[in-house]
Amino acid sequence: MRTRVTELFGIEYPIFAFSHCRDVVAAVSRAGGMGVLGALHFTPEELELELAWIDEHVGGRPYGVDVVMPAKYEGADMGDAEELLAKLQGMIPAEHKRFLEDLLAEHGVEPPTDQAGKALLGWTDVTARPQVEVALKHPIALLANALGPPPADVVEEAHRHGVKVAGLASNARHARKQVDVGVDIIVAQGTEAGGHTGDVATMVLIPEVVDAVGEDTIVLAAGGIGRGRQMAAGMALGADGVWTGSIWLTVAEADTPERALPKLLNATSRDTVRSRAWTGKPARFLKTAWTEAWESENSPGYLPMPMQFMLIADALPRISRSGDGELVTFPVGQIVGSMNQIKPSAQVIYDLIDEYVEAITRLNAITDS
Repeated sequence: MRTRVTELFGIEYPIFAFSHCRDVVAAVSRAGGMGVLGALHFTPEELELELAWIDEHVGGRPYGVDVVMPAKYEGADMGDAEELLAKLQGMIPAEHKRFLEDLLAEHGVEPPTDQAGKALLGWTDVTARPQVEVALKHPIALLANALGPPPADVVEEAHRHGVKVAGLASNARHARKQVDVGVDIIVAQGTEAGGHTGDVATMVLIPEVVDAVGEDTIVLAAGGIGRGRQMAAGMALGADGVWTGSIWLTVAEADTPERALPKLLNATSRDTVRSRAWTGKPARFLKTAWTEAWESENSPGYLPMPMQFMLIADALPRISRSGDGELVTFPVGQIVGSMNQIKPSAQVIYDLIDEYVEAITRLNAITDS
């Protein structure tokens, strides 16, 4: 295949794979696509180890790093990371803490232990910038940012290192803002996507974004894409490639939590919900007792980012270790209904391409006739 992104990065297939698992990132890049490591959950020290491992196992193929530098979040003016964490923790209402502990007790989740969760993560500018610094010390080909346009100085710094920058956009207005700060690639992500996502469907969004940013800006189609036919549709709508995420949660190399994996494999496309119950911003997850509780009339409501995640950070490892399993959820898109087999990452790439070719062949036959 030959599109602008395959030429730009020297990859065989215009398939980008977002994953928090380094094994998946390396496997996809070795198979001819481009793996993109989600840096959110790693400290700078941990990220350094992850990227060093990828450097050794990617076979010299290009890969990327994805960070989260939100345009808006609570506490943006509160100082350094340590000060921000302390102040925000003090702002979490007792009502929310009681609701959470009552919910956990109702489902048999064990009391807190010394194994605490990471409270702040890379949800903020002050915590994401160290991740960017680490990433740019490695031979990455792409730096991607979610939840708004990246700061202009970050884009400039990436370009000084010869690294291309991608920005996720859920509507045409957001896409234009990304272009204004100098990003090279727009990931047009429809509401079908897992994790943080907007409310415009992929089929509508892609041509709107393509038209909004002009022919000089590369667009990747994202949001519910996990089949070759969907890949063909995205490119027919004007995209130069596809950005995928959810489908890598059930590959053989993935480190998806043991209690979440069966739920993903058995879910249908109707078993997800767009909720603020994890981060405080709308994100798509498996619909479970967790999401239903936060949407119920007894819920105290959501806290703004990053306070919602800070509230639940210690609860997440407890839920994964104990309880009746009903609270276990996971970020995933509506493509989960097609994720019912465990395959090697390379096989997923090849299946995407095979079905893409079948779709294009069928369309060519219709045109010829």
